[in-house]
Amino acid sequence: MKDWYEEWFGEEYLALYPHRDDEEAREVAALIAGRIDVPAGAPALDLGCGSGRHQRALAERWWTVGLDLSHLLLHVARGEDRNAALVRADMRQLPFAGGSFSLVTNLFTSFGYFRDDAQHTRVVAEVARVTRKGGWLVLDYLNAPHVRESLISFDRHKQGSRVIEQTRQISIDGRFIRKTITVCDEDREFIERVRLFEPEELRAMLERGGFDVVEILGAYDGRPRDDDSPRAILIGARR
Repeated sequence: MKDWYEEWFGEEYLALYPHRDDEEAREVAALIAGRIDVPAGAPALDLGCGSGRHQRALAERWWTVGLDLSHLLLHVARGEDRNAALVRADMRQLPFAGGSFSLVTNLFTSFGYFRDDAQHTRVVAEVARVTRKGGWLVLDYLNAPHVRESLISFDRHKQGSRVIEQTRQISIDGRFIRKTITVCDEDREFIERVRLFEPEELRAMLERGGFDVVEILGAYDGRPRDDDSPRAILIGARR
């Protein structure tokens, strides 16, 4: 049986979420550039690049490879930039030599998809392997306390001609957030399931993996993280 992320990021995903903000992607790239010391043109990896909006913004500053598992999203990224460096692979087994990159980014909650934390730890180990000593990791994740406080359990809206219902719930053990997306007129249903890591859990995972977390930001404007922040953006230096 396939995991949800192997089936979801295809045509249906693009149809239901057609708009992603390129200006926001440039804001994230500017935030990263202001927080780390990586020379212009240095090699970077956008891990879980999807349709490439962050890869393109990062590539304005650094030579950036985008990696994703979805054939379709990479096809869309290729359509946006014919010259983009794009690779299809699983982030648990990166097809790069050790120390290949000065910067690795994982943005817009493109992490936490796997069934157990051993696999998430494996991703961090792979990222550490391909990051040069003194290089950087930027992990942009949801902020668990804010999610718990602000969770909208149900909404219904129109997307073009489709009527979409979304239900959200946190697992009984508090470890996962699950979203069920129903396309009402077409009687189709999709699942998103993401690990609800606390910021300190993420810090501990990165530090065990070989990174020193130098700060945790709470939004793309660079504010410090607190429980009300929309994001948990961890910036780590490779030991």
